[in-house]
Amino acid sequence: MVFLHSVFWLLVLLGVMILIHELGHFWAARYFGVGVEVFSFGFGPRLFGFKRGETDYRFSALLFGGYVKMMGAEPGEEHSDDPRSLTAKPRWQRLIISFAGPFMNVILAIALLTGLFMVKYQKLAEPEQRGVIGHVIKDAPADRAGLQEGDRIVTIDGQKDPTWEDIELKEVSGAYHSLHLTVERAGKRFEATVTPVLDDKLGLGSAGWSEKGQIQIQRITAGPAEKAGLKKGDVLLSANGQAINSTFKLQEVIEHTAGKPVELQVDRDGKQQTITVLPAFNLDGRGRWMIGIQYARKLNIITTKLSLPDAFAESIHRNIKGASLIFQFLQGILERRMSAKQLAGPIGIAQLSGEAANEGPSAFVDLMAILSLNLAIVNMLPIPILDGGVILLLLVEMLMGRDLSIPVKEAVIKVGFVFLMVVMVFALYNDISRILPAG
Repeated sequence: MVFLHSVFWLLVLLGVMILIHELGHFWAARYFGVGVEVFSFGFGPRLFGFKRGETDYRFSALLFGGYVKMMGAEPGEEHSDDPRSLTAKPRWQRLIISFAGPFMNVILAIALLTGLFMVKYQKLAEPEQRGVIGHVIKDAPADRAGLQEGDRIVTIDGQKDPTWEDIELKEVSGAYHSLHLTVERAGKRFEATVTPVLDDKLGLGSAGWSEKGQIQIQRITAGPAEKAGLKKGDVLLSANGQAINSTFKLQEVIEHTAGKPVELQVDRDGKQQTITVLPAFNLDGRGRWMIGIQYARKLNIITTKLSLPDAFAESIHRNIKGASLIFQFLQGILERRMSAKQLAGPIGIAQLSGEAANEGPSAFVDLMAILSLNLAIVNMLPIPILDGGVILLLLVEMLMGRDLSIPVKEAVIKVGFVFLMVVMVFALYNDISRILPAG
């Protein structure tokens, strides 16, 4: 049932994004008088549909995608001499037709977040002090740089008074890149340099630090915590007398006990309690002591509504920031500072879709906006067979003043198809690797 639930919401998610994307191509083609033969949800054999005018509107067997087949679009096609064929149109019109799909996905992302923020806008409450370190892992880059719990990062690579989100973005995209810090400790400031390493499991840069904040139980996953009486929502205050100010600290305390009982001080509905829990070994297949909980930093979220102008402005800001992160990720992969292990395929996206649907409409709309922006940017990459590849070929032809030969175009399309299939297989491998137990 969980699988079917995830697949259903994946199809809803992709359906909206594909419809908007292909409508962009469709409307632009019709505007410039290009004949459209097929408008398809999915690839492969036709399942069902209807024909209106010259266009066959269909659902095809493989629903993970879609396409608009325009008259004369394929190299050497028999309609290539028809005045309504794509190749008969000026190159600047073909550029607009190719660009229209990704453009509509950007519009969708902006519209979704604008509408969402008018109904429900959430932001984190500002902490008393920004950038305070809650824990430093022993022998990690931050530890080797001399940083300690309680230090405050005043600047990072020239950025003043950074939020922890700013710090994390620098960290995850900065493997093997030195981060220059100004740190405040006990009222005094000093300079430090931290060089994150690449986390083989996550494929991201890691400095081995975490933000100071309250840690809350998100979920009880196994017997020890349930038997001890821990509950979802409990705020962890200390473990064996050591303050829990970060997600790393509790696991460190549990590991050091080597299976001995751990005395936890928790806050439950404003009342403090002491609970003793006996760790179990290898609960997740990773060969470590655990108590069977999932926990994260407790977020103090402010919920409000924005006016249309403010919602639109915040949506633009959020999408620009999202696009910047995508380009940072791609640049990080090319520079080998980040790993392509972060690429998710249909299984990973299906899981995200199901989880977002369970959280509620706002989470699902937010995910759709993020993925729509991703789809727009990925489609604009200069890869043959994608819109960006088509645009690149058109620009080359405009510079040359003539068309590329049909054999060259066919070869480019084949290379692009093979490349995309390799990427898809790699993404599926990543998805399966995340599902299979470690070890």
